[in-house]
Amino acid sequence: MKKKLVVLSGAGISAESGIKTFRDSDGLWEGHNVMDVATPEGYRKNPALVLDFYNKRRQQLLTVKPNEAHYILAELENHFDVQIITQNVDDLHERAGSSNVLHLHGELLKVRSAQNSNRILDWKTDLLDSDKDDNGFNLRPHIVWFGEEVPALEEAVQLTTEADLFLVIGTSLQVYPAAGLVDFIPKQSTIYYIDPKPIKIPNLRNKLVVFANTASEGMQLLKKQLLT
Repeated sequence: MKKKLVVLSGAGISAESGIKTFRDSDGLWEGHNVMDVATPEGYRKNPALVLDFYNKRRQQLLTVKPNEAHYILAELENHFDVQIITQNVDDLHERAGSSNVLHLHGELLKVRSAQNSNRILDWKTDLLDSDKDDNGFNLRPHIVWFGEEVPALEEAVQLTTEADLFLVIGTSLQVYPAAGLVDFIPKQSTIYYIDPKPIKIPNLRNKLVVFANTASEGMQLLKKQLLT
């Protein structure tokens, strides 16, 4: 039986593909205050602004490609049971060939009914205020905004508790509840941590292997270590 490699990925892995990120420290995302474009209140206040913001993010996503870090993770499925938990809303893991990807914060290439969160549609074009679901309700980006529950969190916790190996890549471990997943890693499991500026992980009981590298460089080193 293959060992289970559980991966927590964040914005840093997609940044190498050209997807811009934002940091909570300045509260800005592409020149917008995140509270205006990434909260239910912002959507209620100015839905046109929010839809336009995500339309631009969606358009950009369709112009970029997975990078080597994404492809190596997909390749590791030949040797491990790889389960990816991602904070990213892009589809670059899937495009690189990864089979098991759980999106904590939603997906940019999907929309959902503003009245029924289970009514989810694939969507690659601009989303307009005139677009409705089957019952005539507005469609909204399928994104978990600040202040909203994270529906996939329970499944993410379960996957984490089953990890033989756990990889943290491209995330500063500052965004909760995703950052709290490290508390559920079995104490006998090794944690691999790839980040050009790694932070100290508090209260860690596990063996920790740190690669202070970019996502692609770190994945090259990790692949060599895991497969030799």
